[in-house]
Amino acid sequence: MNVIIIEDEKPSARRLQRMLKGLDINAEIMLHSVEESLEWFQNNEHPDLIFLDIQLSDGLSFEIFEAIEIKSAVIFTTAYDEYALQAFKLNSIDYLLKPIDDDDLKTAVEKYKGRTPQKQSVTLDFNDIKNLLVNPIEREYKKRFSVKVGQHLKLINIEDIECIYSENKGTYAFTNEGRNYLLDATLDQLEDELEPDVFFRISRKFYVNINAIVDIVSYTNSRLEIKLNRFKDQQIIVARERVKDFKNWLE
Repeated sequence: MNVIIIEDEKPSARRLQRMLKGLDINAEIMLHSVEESLEWFQNNEHPDLIFLDIQLSDGLSFEIFEAIEIKSAVIFTTAYDEYALQAFKLNSIDYLLKPIDDDDLKTAVEKYKGRTPQKQSVTLDFNDIKNLLVNPIEREYKKRFSVKVGQHLKLINIEDIECIYSENKGTYAFTNEGRNYLLDATLDQLEDELEPDVFFRISRKFYVNINAIVDIVSYTNSRLEIKLNRFKDQQIIVARERVKDFKNWLE
């Protein structure tokens, strides 16, 4: 399988390369900009599969498809949530939200391997995509949770939650009253339900509410530790691959 990675953040590209190697897939070619990609596609045989980031250092990666007819399958690697990808009209096999999960990557690769081998040209509705990225669709986010407390149902307003975390196969909301409540959802299922300006997934285990953060401290291996108003049960550490996005989210 001939595979290339187009990703402007070199550490992320190398990480994806290592993850693919664990699946016995060698992605020797890594491109980091629109300009570099255009030059490469003009002078090389197109690959079977492209792992493609949306936002590159010198523009949107869709500019590559506007200039050159690409006949490769595409798996997007993106920080945009899934609703933003509703505008894509192309032969994308899948998309992977950053930070990329090993199981999600394996599933996407298996989906590619199981597809019809016939290649098709990529077609894009560029105006729809660009408009969506610049002017995101208005959407409703979750305003409250209903949780079971004994024989009763209790309503918890979203603004009263300091963090949401997973532990022992359960998902818990910790409130500003200092209480934990078991939720009937996984963190992955909450991905599209939490207001992204308020909640950020700092790791595979934690979402934090920006309004509950009281301190941010440097931690080992270029990570960050977050201090919340009342949550003291365990350390809250921003995963290293999420630090850059977390800093951008804070602003």
